[in-house]
Amino acid sequence: MKKTTLACFISLLSCSTIADEYLTFFMAGQSNMDGYGYVSDLPKDFKETQDVMIFHGNGVFDNQANGGVGKWDKLKPGHGTGFKSFGKTNMLSDRFGAELTFAKEIQQQYPDKKIAIIKYAVGGTGLALNTGYSNWYPNFNEGKGLNQYDYALETINNAYSFTDIDGDGESDTLKPMGVIWMQGEADAHASEESANAYLNNLTSLMQLFRAALRTDDLPVVIGKITDSKMGDEGIMPYIERVHLAQQLFVESDSCATFMSNTDTYSYGDDPWHYTSESFIKMGKDFSSAYKQAAEKCGFGVD
Repeated sequence: MKKTTLACFISLLSCSTIADEYLTFFMAGQSNMDGYGYVSDLPKDFKETQDVMIFHGNGVFDNQANGGVGKWDKLKPGHGTGFKSFGKTNMLSDRFGAELTFAKEIQQQYPDKKIAIIKYAVGGTGLALNTGYSNWYPNFNEGKGLNQYDYALETINNAYSFTDIDGDGESDTLKPMGVIWMQGEADAHASEESANAYLNNLTSLMQLFRAALRTDDLPVVIGKITDSKMGDEGIMPYIERVHLAQQLFVESDSCATFMSNTDTYSYGDDPWHYTSESFIKMGKDFSSAYKQAAEKCGFGVD
């Protein structure tokens, strides 16, 4: 028997293609998930490229072209508002979101595992039909019938269509680990009807995401929305109804947690979006809340 053949029998790991497993987190929502932190404000250690993969689906409004297209890349600053993907290339922006610190903290939770993020977020989008600039309503059928829910699914499908996400020539597998959701401002702003429908819409959407990721007990973290209170009465007249809906969803779901530390965040250039410092904190807070969600339902890694 040839020496090389013998070596293959002795050490299969060195002679066969072994799939790398990536623990994969889906981060989605509207503008405060998209991210309005300034890359120029980042501490030096967060400006470096991380050993974490990200697939950031191209964000567009309803019925527009190229929603959800993207390519896998190493995580670096620039995946905030203004990011664009053309499928074969990504165009980074000068902004960042919660993904940077979330990735660092999650990597510490799973130090011996590879981490991947799938992201899709578009500002001003609501869950209820005809709410905000665009909506996530699953049964949307206006125009081409394509909305944020469709583009989120397209993002997930496109991300999973790659067999080698890190470009090392070997196959990779993506293990769904959780949904991180930051949204609700549009529904709390638009109308009493949209706020009243939030619980049913949120419950339905999270179940559909779990189905798309084929994991019934997938942990879900819901980020609490906040009102800057700029102006006499604030900008979200129905925020208490949305807060109640978010809390009721978490209480009724054995694998969900409520990330409420947003109460301590500060606002930046406008009444809707947080400061760079707050987006840095958001990623850490989402990571801590995810750990609680995973422990709550006994969701673990083999």
